[in-house]
Amino acid sequence: MPPDVVTMDSVVRYRDMHAGVSREVQIVYPEDADAARGKISVLAPVGAALLGLEAGQSIEWTFPGGETRCLLVEDVIHRPQHSG
Repeated sequence: MPPDVVTMDSVVRYRDMHAGVSREVQIVYPEDADAARGKISVLAPVGAALLGLEAGQSIEWTFPGGETRCLLVEDVIHRPQHSG
């Protein structure tokens, strides 16, 4: 898999195009989630939306409550299973 694809345990910077805000998060399993530390569950709406995208790709995603957001992957900063 290319190194710039979001996978489990990736640290990714994404931009919420609707809010105009960039955020850096790590995609983790639900038991390791801690939003205050930037660890987002793969089962959370943002985690599920980002998984599998490459840097430069975006996705429109409907969040709970019905709001649709466009998320753009700016960078996959770290992907542990791709480190050497």
